[in-house]
Amino acid sequence: MLRAGCRAALPRRPPGSVPLSGTGGQRPGGSEAEEGGLKRTPLDALHRSHGGRMVPFAGWSLPLYYGQGHLQSHLHTRRCCSLFDVSHMPQTRVYGRDRIRFIESLVVGDIAELKPGQGTLTLLTNEKGGIVDDLIVTNTLEDHLYVVSNAGCADKDLDIMRGRAAELQAAGGDIHLEVLDNALLALQGPSMARVLQAGLPDDLAKLSFMNSITTTVFSVPGCRVTRCGYTGEDGVEISVPAGRAVELAEQLLGVSEVWLAGLAARDSLRLEAGLCLYGNDIDETTTPAEAGLLWTLGTSGPRPFPPPPQGKRRRTAMDFPGAAIIMAQVKEKPKRKRVGLTSVGPPVRPHMAILGPEGTPVGTVTSGCPSPSLGKNIAMAYVEAAHSRAGTALTVEVRKKQHPALVTKMPFVPTQYYMAK
Repeated sequence: MLRAGCRAALPRRPPGSVPLSGTGGQRPGGSEAEEGGLKRTPLDALHRSHGGRMVPFAGWSLPLYYGQGHLQSHLHTRRCCSLFDVSHMPQTRVYGRDRIRFIESLVVGDIAELKPGQGTLTLLTNEKGGIVDDLIVTNTLEDHLYVVSNAGCADKDLDIMRGRAAELQAAGGDIHLEVLDNALLALQGPSMARVLQAGLPDDLAKLSFMNSITTTVFSVPGCRVTRCGYTGEDGVEISVPAGRAVELAEQLLGVSEVWLAGLAARDSLRLEAGLCLYGNDIDETTTPAEAGLLWTLGTSGPRPFPPPPQGKRRRTAMDFPGAAIIMAQVKEKPKRKRVGLTSVGPPVRPHMAILGPEGTPVGTVTSGCPSPSLGKNIAMAYVEAAHSRAGTALTVEVRKKQHPALVTKMPFVPTQYYMAK
């Protein structure tokens, strides 16, 4: 999924690690205040006991990496599976007979078309067509919507949602919001299904990507298991009551091939998968058309993962914020586009300038890191549309020196999302 949020001060990277390409945050669960004003997830003590290098991140104290280091953690996730604590990401339930009308007044997606248990990535937009946040909205089997958003956007998202709910309630609408204090754990990697199935009464083979069930996980009841994630691998996110989060995490970590993984691996994994980081690759100044996210409106084109079938209803109705601007860009094409880059030389980082064949600036890097899986530099950037075709040779400016770069299709590493037969 597309994630993140606000800036956070990160320490200098240790030897053998790779710094985050951005400092965006991701979602809240049951938390406690910490010295310095940082919040802690229910797994805070567990992270520290396992040698987690804790850093400030979107107002939270979270692990950057563990003793094995970033590179080993990244590669282990690709080969086996890793457990990530993403409890900082807000989880909200939306109740009431007008819940679909409520959420569709805020986002671009066709939520009414979701089947029970099915979710989708969608975008919360503003009247200028900018992306306020990216959300996963699930039409649960329990007659409510389950919304997961980004920690760096938590306050503004909740203000927008509460304001809109109040408007609908004043007009006689039936809508109610509940902010959960659950923890959120992400188990990601090719061996995830085998590890998790041992603790599930349900057949995981029947749960497709972007689908969700409420079940018991390793004797912990009331968990929501959603087949999704931010790594490009097969994986799940498990919403678990905060008081039993450590118990569940320890059960999973009792399997030798399950490692704890931190923010550094999460960032490099998502970049290899071609997934955006909110606050770096998308924000309120970028539109879905510029960001290559028009598929969230049901349009054709490259998609970072298989979304549910979506029709033309939202595009025809133009009843979401910024619709006129966004749909005009669909017809006229945006002047700039988000692209993938590969390069040689030193690593490419955010804000570095991209130059065209004439040596003039044509864009800016938004995320970048050395790819542990590929052994070369990868990045995301916005470039002028004329230079956005895959295979276009460009130049990136690193420390006032120019190095060759190539516009490259994303994802950089093939994704492994699971679709049930």
